[in-house]
Amino acid sequence: MKNKIQRTSSDSTQPKIKLALEEKYEKEDKKEMDDYERLKTKESEKLPKPTGWRILVLPFKMPEKTKGGLLLGQDLLERQQIASTCGLVLGMGAHCYDKDRYPEGPWCKKGDWVIFARYAGSRIQIDGGEVRLLNDDEVLATIEKPEDIFHQY
Repeated sequence: MKNKIQRTSSDSTQPKIKLALEEKYEKEDKKEMDDYERLKTKESEKLPKPTGWRILVLPFKMPEKTKGGLLLGQDLLERQQIASTCGLVLGMGAHCYDKDRYPEGPWCKKGDWVIFARYAGSRIQIDGGEVRLLNDDEVLATIEKPEDIFHQY
């Protein structure tokens, strides 16, 4: 004889479980994105305005804490940001990607994540880190999320 298991309507729905670590990582990701949003909006008047064919880029900064919970030293974070090859476009000069030099159109726009050569551009120190001024032809590629790229210094 086969045993029949009788299910009630309350058994048919799976309980929703919220993992504590998942919630903590979501908060950290939100804090990091809030920092970028702050730089793009409130602090943007303090940033240098690129001229000519230059692009203002904020280099990607690693999270201060690894997924395993280890805190990274400030020296390591600064070295990684200097050697970063990925950044967020904060502003563009008036002559970036003009029609004469780039008939196919611009390679990137404000708000895009871009990849550039390791030590490309001029480094400018600001409160809370640094930004870089790149020439428009120094952009190598655009990406959706900087976390998809392996970052090492």
